[in-house]
Amino acid sequence: MAKNTEVSEAQSKFHVGDEVSFKIEKQTFTGFVDKSYTNSFLITFESDDPEIIDKYHKKVVINNRHLKMIKAAPQPEVEDDDEDDNETKSSRTKKSSKK
Repeated sequence: MAKNTEVSEAQSKFHVGDEVSFKIEKQTFTGFVDKSYTNSFLITFESDDPEIIDKYHKKVVINNRHLKMIKAAPQPEVEDDDEDDNETKSSRTKKSSKK
């Protein structure tokens, strides 16, 4: 059976680098999204509790429904390659017609 690799609508609101809050073992933590999976995220977090540190090693996978956004990471602007290609082609055409 083929693996479903589509990003769900709930997941699309979180990106790598976002600061999120979540609960594990009845405690609320904040952390940062390191990696996204189909229905969950790998979160890096800090804790002062030695038992939590020993059990989770500062990383945990949390279902996207259990995350709350605290602060979104800045997203790089996506350039439209088609526009750049058209400008470059037209520049080349103008230069070659001048010769």
